Amino acid sequence: MITIQNYYTETAGLKQTDLPLTLWKGHQFVDKVTQNGNSWDAYNASASIKKTIDLFLDKLNEFMAKKGGSKSSTSKPKKTSPKTARTTKPKVKPSTPTSKTVKPKKKTARELAYEKAEKVETISVELKMIKRFVLMHDKVKTQNQIRLFINALQKAIVEKRIRKTSPYAKEINKIQDYLIGLHAQFKNDSDILKVDIAESIRGKYLTLVGKQAELYSVKFIKSYINLQGKMVTNIKAKRLYNRIASAINSNKLTKKDRYWNEIDSIMATLKSFVKKNVEEGMLIVSSKELNGLQGIVLGCVVCDKNLNGVNTIPRNTIMSSTDIVNLDFEKLGFTGKWKKLIGDPSSGFTAMIFGKPKMGKSYLAVDFSGYLARNHGTVLYVAREEGIDDTLQQKLKDKNVAHPDLYVSDYLPEDLSKYDFVFLDSVNKLGLTPEDLELLKRKFPTTSFVYIFQTTKQGNFRGGNEFQHDVDVVIEVPEKGQAIQFGRFNQGGEINIFSR
Repeated sequence: MITIQNYYTETAGLKQTDLPLTLWKGHQFVDKVTQNGNSWDAYNASASIKKTIDLFLDKLNEFMAKKGGSKSSTSKPKKTSPKTARTTKPKVKPSTPTSKTVKPKKKTARELAYEKAEKVETISVELKMIKRFVLMHDKVKTQNQIRLFINALQKAIVEKRIRKTSPYAKEINKIQDYLIGLHAQFKNDSDILKVDIAESIRGKYLTLVGKQAELYSVKFIKSYINLQGKMVTNIKAKRLYNRIASAINSNKLTKKDRYWNEIDSIMATLKSFVKKNVEEGMLIVSSKELNGLQGIVLGCVVCDKNLNGVNTIPRNTIMSSTDIVNLDFEKLGFTGKWKKLIGDPSSGFTAMIFGKPKMGKSYLAVDFSGYLARNHGTVLYVAREEGIDDTLQQKLKDKNVAHPDLYVSDYLPEDLSKYDFVFLDSVNKLGLTPEDLELLKRKFPTTSFVYIFQTTKQGNFRGGNEFQHDVDVVIEVPEKGQAIQFGRFNQGGEINIFSR
């Protein structure tokens, strides 16, 4: 009897003419799944693959039995296990003529597009902007959403991540003009407009977007890095393993990929993790492996400054000093009094504000949240100390910061992924420890956090020094209406809280 243990021994020398077409396709499927017998990992990891191969083996054994046994004369038939036993034997179709060839499976439009595209670690910033523009078609947008797109586009141009010499400079200029014209149609912040992009333009731009494609291997490496150092469920790890196995089985990811060795190592780690952790566990990889994978993801930034800049380098990373000086760190682009006070941090920054009661620290935080919502993204203000009441309402009115992208809650939600900036007012009332804040940052690495602290009568913030050491920006309100910053970006920055 042919089993997965003796499959390649029993089927050695098997030719297409030896089997009906349906069984020959099954044989080809086994070759693809196991990489010609090199690994049965995909079979063991995927229930659907296992079921398909088990059914194929049943039919193959039935066919061989009719022909007088398997290829091996020493093999003795064994009783079929209850799991795969059948009470009736399906009819086997007669063999197809030997002259008929097996037609390969027709590739999808997406697979064909991927094959034609240049394979890169990161899509160029110009093509990302063009894709973002095309995806706006037939969508309802607010004035602020259009403004943020214009800001992102102009910022990339100013920072020379999009250059005049770019092969897509003409398209970028047209997109910018279209967005500025669209922005002018809004009468107030509460208006919404449906975006309509001509079909001819969409077709042309989609063709451009298809010129580059992110390597499948890099996508999986990014997903794997995101699991590192976190509590991961068995199901989540198995799901990533199966996604990779599926890409391998369908020949989307092959040994020809430049990062095949890294993918092979990731598969082995995930398989071991799933075996050891029945429910969940902490996924930890060696520093050497992690640095190598992060280097792949970040490498394109080092090699080509026209690509997206980086915000922050992940912790536990070792890099050459020559690579570090070539990194293009992407800044948020603060302006006015906020640049004077804080400087210009990258997204994902952390800040703390502390001061005695009634000195204006919450006014400062509310004012800052309104600036961020108007210019840089979606903001959540967690007003745990005061709650959503008339006091908070008055502060929003006094600072004139009410905005569609500024949200307020009196509790800390589980999912913060939809917000670019989160204010915690206050950390003390929320009962958060330095470890809690560190976990939040690890869980939402691209979100910027602003922590507001209560202070003692002496003016010292409540909590250990760990809070102050772990943030990028430290803002003190030592006296009424006065804010002083002594963090990493612009030490000595100072503003009057109650001035416009």
